[in-house]
Amino acid sequence: MTAQNDIIIEFINIGNVVKVTAICAASGKEVSIVGNPKASKKELETIAIRKLKYVLDKGKAQPIQRSGIIV
Repeated sequence: MTAQNDIIIEFINIGNVVKVTAICAASGKEVSIVGNPKASKKELETIAIRKLKYVLDKGKAQPIQRSGIIV
């Protein structure tokens, strides 16, 4: 995982919610969450970064080797 400063965070207020986007500067992968605007920015940022780390780690997983043929 990249260092904390290699993640770009964007906050956009949309009606009565806030959309938080976290972008990995190295890979270009991005994730978004929608949260309560009354929540602290730090809390929303933490959730978005956690989701980004999950997506990046999921991409590292090796595919399952299956026997048989593809039809």
